[in-house]
Order: sequence, then structure tokens, then C-alpha cells
Amino acid sequence: MTSGESHGRDHVMRRIVIMGAGGRDFHNFNVVFRDDPDAVVLAFTATQIPGIADRRYPPALAGPRYPTGIPILPEARLAQIVADQEVDDVVLAYSDLAHDDVMHKASIALAAGADFRLIGPRASMLRSTRPVIAVCATRTGAGKSQTSRRVGRVLRDAGLDVVLVRHPMPYGDLEAMRVQRFATAAEIDAANPTIEEREEYEEPVRQGLVVYAGVDYEQILRRAEAEADVVVWDGGNNDFSFFAPDLLITVTDPLRAGHELRFHPGEVNLRMADVVVVNKVDAAPPSAVSEVVATVASVNPGAVIITASSPVTLEPGPALSGQRVLVVEDGPTLTHGGLPFGAGTVAARQAGADNLIDPRPYAVGSIAQALSRYGHIGSALPAMGYGQAQIDELEATIRAVPCDVVVTGTPIDLHGVLRVDVAVRHATYELSETGPPSLADVLAPFIERARADPR
Repeated sequence: MTSGESHGRDHVMRRIVIMGAGGRDFHNFNVVFRDDPDAVVLAFTATQIPGIADRRYPPALAGPRYPTGIPILPEARLAQIVADQEVDDVVLAYSDLAHDDVMHKASIALAAGADFRLIGPRASMLRSTRPVIAVCATRTGAGKSQTSRRVGRVLRDAGLDVVLVRHPMPYGDLEAMRVQRFATAAEIDAANPTIEEREEYEEPVRQGLVVYAGVDYEQILRRAEAEADVVVWDGGNNDFSFFAPDLLITVTDPLRAGHELRFHPGEVNLRMADVVVVNKVDAAPPSAVSEVVATVASVNPGAVIITASSPVTLEPGPALSGQRVLVVEDGPTLTHGGLPFGAGTVAARQAGADNLIDPRPYAVGSIAQALSRYGHIGSALPAMGYGQAQIDELEATIRAVPCDVVVTGTPIDLHGVLRVDVAVRHATYELSETGPPSLADVLAPFIERARADPR
């Protein structure tokens, strides 16, 4: 048999491979394929994130149709997998890819003999019994996290119980991470998180928000809505929401004007948005802000546009002028987000830093490989730490750089994760709307709905 797999005389199942990077791929499987009698998922393929290939999606998560689980294989082997296993469908399930890159991957699948598929919002979004506010973006690093926190504060200040559900980052023990709930710093520490997880969990928890994450988002949603008046979806990269939103807020970045129509699935978020936040208007040229506003008006004329800035505040510490300064930035923003610098660099320059040390000559291991792969990165170090080995390499790189002060633009407390011998100054940033309408204005109807429908 050259197509499908027969389970019964007249029943032929489609043979599926899901391409991912640890997150959307597992969600699409759980929601669309796990219980589908007409499909069998033969493998996941993994890329982008070091160390996540050559694992298995465990049987406890895969369900009774997959008693041995599902292998997670390197994406570089896709063409061979399609040929060897007579794959019918390759399903793309990860985010922040240029449209050209999506079609290059499609071409690999098609040339190997498979169909190429994208799973859309209607098939993959879960429905909640509570109001859902989703915060998504057109690119990684546009400002989702500070927007989600701002939404959470507005709702909480209105007297509502708010739960923030974060896009998955399942880089550890998948079964143990099935449903995660964080309300304290100690609970975050106990989960032995990666740096990337800490970047997303620590600040909202410090601000008093409950954060859920994990692997099985049906169970996560049911747990979250049991304690929430409103659920806030905090997206990852530029992926669309796993939950059907009552209000979709999409964040755009005029520092990358034009990208809102050139990356997948960010363009989907732009076209679906009820509200578009044009962020960083204080940092971007006015012409770029106008370009993004015009783009929104052309493809989604019904969307409410909110302009905002994300001003950077540098915590007190030693003077930077005349000092050798190493800037450590949020990792995904610099890597697949494509920005050459982030908030740390902005804060360091504003504070008078005139000697930013290039970390590339001192980088080791996978950190050196990342800086080589992402050649657009300037004199900044991405805070990559997808596992303990990479965290150790990040620490070794920082310790090798001849600097007097480290400025961090990542939300985490660097001293809490790494041993650093020099002074560290932390840059923080929060969303600030620059004029009407505000997020409070667009959230007002949902606040009233939540008050009228108590748990």
C-alpha cells in the first residue's frame, strides 16, 4: 500500500508527520489528530530549539492509539522520513517563519511525495466557558509580554480574577509538564525552568498574576477557567491563540515595518485582530509608524488601532559612561525574531554607555553557534538557555567577556540563574498607551460581561 494505512477492510488512515519546534506541534496533535480515526501521526520533526529532537512524545500524552508514544526526529531528515514511511501529509506547526521559508518547507514535503498542510484557527482553537482575551503579534519581540501584563493589570484593577495562560515552552519532561501553574517564585524555581521559561513567567508572577503553561492545553484551559473571571492568552512568537478569543489583540512593531505582511502566522493575527497595538512609537521613525497604521487600515479596516510605547527603565547601579559594557538581551527577540538589539541596548545607550563589548570572540559552544547562525545580531548576547548545558555555556561566555558592567534586557534576574562576577543592571519595560483609545477602553465591555457572569 503506497498511501495511508489500512485498519480494517475499508478504512485507510492518512499518514501524518508534524513539523514543529516544541509547542504548536503538540497542540495540533492533541486537538486535531490524537483521537482522529482517519489519521495516524508517525512522527514529529523538531527544529530551532537545541536538544528537543530525538525524544518521544510520551504515551500518557499521546493517548491509547499510540501505546509507545511518537518519535520526535530532526527536521533535517524530513525528506527521508516522507519517503521511508510513505507519508501522506506534512503539517507545518511552528511560528515566525518568513512566507518564503514556509514555501521552501512546503517544497521539500511536496518533492518527497507528501501533501503539505496548515491547521487553521477554527480547527485548533479550544472554547472556554470564561471570556478570553488573546494577545498575539506579527513578529517575535513586538511586545506581547508587556501588553499581556498591561491587560492583566487593567482586569485585576477592575476587581476581576485573572489567569494568564502562556504559549507552550515544553523543553523538559513533557509528561511532568502536562499542566503547570505558577503563582510564586518558589513554584517557578521548583519546575527547574529554562531561561526562556523564566523570561515569560517571572515578571507576571511578580506582579501578582497566576500563570499557566504546559503541554495539554485542554486540561490547562479547564483548570484556568475554574479560578478565573477572565483568561488572558499570552502568545508565543507570532503564533495565533490556542483558545478562541472574545477579543484578539495583535501587537505590531514599526521597528520592522512591513514585516506584518511577510511572516507566518503573524499576518493571520493581523487580519483576525479586533485591536491592533502599534507598539514602540517612541523608538520607531514616524514614517514607519504611519506605514504600519496604513497597512492595518488596508487589510483589517475594522480593527481598533492603539498606539503605544514600551519605555525602558534601567535599575540603579554603577555608571556606564567610560565602562566596558556587555548587553544581554532577550534570546528569541534577537534570534528568530530578527532584531539586532533589544531593550538592554537601548537602556545602555540612554545611560551613556559608549563601549559595548562584542561577545562573539568570547562565545563558547551553542552560544557561539547561535551568534554565527544569526549574523544580524550586533554587539549583544542573546540570553539563550534551553537546558542546563546551554545555561552553563551562557555563563561561561559572560564570564569570558572583559567587561565592567552587564546590562540585561531580559526579564529574568540574571543573578538568580548564573554566577556573574561583575555588576549587573537590569532594564525593565512596560507598555504605555500614548493616547486614546486605551486598552482600558476596549476591555470595558469584557469587564462588564465578566462581572455579570460570576463563577
